Amino acid sequence: MSPPLTGGCQCGRVRYEIIGEPLKITACHCMECQKQSGGAFGMALWVRSGDLRVKGTPKSYTRTADSGNPMTGVFCPDCGVRLYNIPSSDQDVYLLKPGTLDDTSGVRPERMVWARRKQHWLDIPDDIELVD
Repeated sequence: MSPPLTGGCQCGRVRYEIIGEPLKITACHCMECQKQSGGAFGMALWVRSGDLRVKGTPKSYTRTADSGNPMTGVFCPDCGVRLYNIPSSDQDVYLLKPGTLDDTSGVRPERMVWARRKQHWLDIPDDIELVD
């Protein structure tokens, strides 16, 4: 995945561009990511905060993550699509939701976190790093 990368919410009110090289792609199996995604896990495309250019005015919500640290979710105020998260532990990176990219063909997680909380029916390929 080479920059620039573009994406946005479903209704188009909030759009973004990533101007720098993404750092990594992870999938998280914590209960909050499962709830937020409505699926078996949430995904994150790690980008430097200075590499993300946002057009439109998103809203945000801060919650306590399974780690015990605050996590701020940024989303479209109209359609509600979550665009990225800002971890309190490192506000120099944003955890962009890769499903919001215009081209998702290069999206594949390199590692999975909170793997001990994964759904029992989910098989994880051997070449993906697991982190509890």
